[in-house]
Amino acid sequence: MYRSLNVLGGPLVPCSHKPKTGWFRDGCCNTDANDRGSHTICAEVTTEFLQHLADRGNNLIDPVPQVQFPGLKPGDRWCVVAESWYDAARAGHGCPVVLESTHQSALSVVPLEVLMAHALAPEA
Repeated sequence: MYRSLNVLGGPLVPCSHKPKTGWFRDGCCNTDANDRGSHTICAEVTTEFLQHLADRGNNLIDPVPQVQFPGLKPGDRWCVVAESWYDAARAGHGCPVVLESTHQSALSVVPLEVLMAHALAPEA
């Protein structure tokens, strides 16, 4: 596992335990070399964001019980693939992100300025 630091340089804060998220399903957007999708952005998903992903073949709305995936609804927090989030943001469908819970490796895909423009306040 890569060092658990967020995009601000501090310790990585959990993204969500309900639903349980993360590449390792540890509630955090931790990652390693096996995470080819880079599930590193802690997103608070919106209807528009979820629909954007579904339109591109990544349906996060419907549950998949075989892999213990509950399906997401607007307002859920989830560690999303950095490139998918960035694609949605460039298309005008970027959803809010939790900077303290977004792994620093997301910066290899998404500029910090873009993440900051979509940042939730820490107390949100």
